[in-house]
Amino acid sequence: MADTAPANFVDQSVVPGDVVLDLTNMADQTIKLGGGLRQDCDAIAAMKAGTLKFARPNKYWVETTQKRYVPCVKDSVLGIVVDSKADNFLVDIKGPSLAFLPVLAFEGGTRRNIPKFEVGTLLYVRVVKANPGMNPELSCTDASGKAAEYGPLKDGYMFECSTGLSRMLLSSPTCPILAALGKKISFEIAIGLNGRVWVNATEAGKVIMVANAIMKSESLSVVQQISMVDDLLKKLNDLSKVLLTCTLVVFLSSVICTRPREGGQEEEFIVSSQ
Repeated sequence: MADTAPANFVDQSVVPGDVVLDLTNMADQTIKLGGGLRQDCDAIAAMKAGTLKFARPNKYWVETTQKRYVPCVKDSVLGIVVDSKADNFLVDIKGPSLAFLPVLAFEGGTRRNIPKFEVGTLLYVRVVKANPGMNPELSCTDASGKAAEYGPLKDGYMFECSTGLSRMLLSSPTCPILAALGKKISFEIAIGLNGRVWVNATEAGKVIMVANAIMKSESLSVVQQISMVDDLLKKLNDLSKVLLTCTLVVFLSSVICTRPREGGQEEEFIVSSQ
C-alpha cells in the first residue's frame, strides 16, 4: 500500500503502520481522530487492522470487528451498574476499566433528586471523556443537556455482539436486517457501540426472534438476511399456532362452571371433556 495516496484509504482496508492521512496537505483543515488512529508528527497512521472510515465534516476512524471495546468520546453505549458511590455510579461498558457516571449527569440533575439505580441496572449512556490512563466518564444527556433517548432500559433482553456488528446496525441508511425486521414486526431496540444490544417487544417470541436474527446476520449477505427474517417469522407464526391450539385443548378439557345451591349460594364444579 506504500504507493497508495492517503486519501484513497477511506473505505479501504488498513493495517497497523499504514499512513492514512498526510497533514502537510491539510494545513487549513481541522480533523478529529477516532479509534484506531494516532498522530505521528505530520502523519496520521493506523494502529489496528480494519477499514478506514470518514464521517462529515471531519472525523476519521478505523472500523474493526473486536469483542473488547475501546471507549471513544461521543459514543453511545449500553452500561451495567456494578456499584454506587456518593458522587457517581460505577458502570461496566466492556472497556479496559469501569466508567464513572456522575450522579448529576442527568437532565435537571441536582443533589435533591439524585437517581437511585440498583446493581445490575442497564443504562443507555454517552461517553463524554475517554482519556488514556483514566476511567471513562459517562452522561445520561445529549450534547444539549437533554435526556433524549438516554437513561435506564427496563424489561427486554440484552445480548452482546462484536463492535463491528453494532456499528453496522447503526449505519445509515438503515442496515438490511433491521429494515427487514421493522417491516414484519414492531419492537424497540437500543444499540451500543460497545457491542451490546437491547431489544424489547410485546411478546417474548418476538424478542427472541429479533435477537437471533441480529446475531446471525453478521456474516450474511443482504439477500440472505432478508431470507433469514422470512424463515424466522414463519417459524414464529407456526409456534404461535401450536401454543394457541394447546391452550384451547387445555381449556376445553377442564372448564370451571357454577351451579346454584340451596340458600341462594353457588358452588363451583369442573366439567371435564375426558
